[in-house]
Amino acid sequence: MRISEIFHSIQGEGKLAGVPSVFVRTAGCNLHCVWCDTPHATQETDGESLDTDSIVERINGYRPRHVVLTGGEPMIAEGVVELSHRLKDGGWHITIETAATVWRDVVFDLASICPKLSNSTPPLPDDSGRVQAHDKLRINVDVIRRFMSVCDYQLKFVIDRPDDLTEVRDLVAEIGSVEPANVLLMPQGVTKEQLHAKSRWVVELCKEHGYRFCPRLHIDLYGNTPGT
Repeated sequence: MRISEIFHSIQGEGKLAGVPSVFVRTAGCNLHCVWCDTPHATQETDGESLDTDSIVERINGYRPRHVVLTGGEPMIAEGVVELSHRLKDGGWHITIETAATVWRDVVFDLASICPKLSNSTPPLPDDSGRVQAHDKLRINVDVIRRFMSVCDYQLKFVIDRPDDLTEVRDLVAEIGSVEPANVLLMPQGVTKEQLHAKSRWVVELCKEHGYRFCPRLHIDLYGNTPGT
């Protein structure tokens, strides 16, 4: 597998915010989000090549029993299925952080699903075809439902502007059978100042619709820094 980084930190987002965790960040992504906060992990040539034994050995060097498979997009990483089964057999709690555009037979305890709204689309014009490819791939309702059907889940939406909520509500309705408490609204931003400026009105949207507010605790603590 191509691995961008393996590090020990706390989960900064979602239901398990604050829980000490080991993060395995795979290299490579099939989307091109304009506000991507992990550009160092977007290319499949990023990072280093590690086999499953080497990854598990590094993870075992840390005390926490929570591991987060993230990216990039971990579901396009060769070897992610084998790795997930090895971790599950080892007694780890596994969170998969994914845009849910691709399904593989991974095992996990929490699906942290982050469907990409139109605010993620790169600006026009783009002669490389990235805009068209991104918009074609960014939402896959069948894959989202499949992740939701396995075990616990959260639908985490990056909110950049108030009218993003219309897309959230339409997609939640299309998916169907979604508990409002499992819908997380997370302000878009990579600095404390950006996050705090948007948090006030994002919180109000959560209060109005019964959704959960999703802070980015790791940015408050460390800034937007790799390995945190």
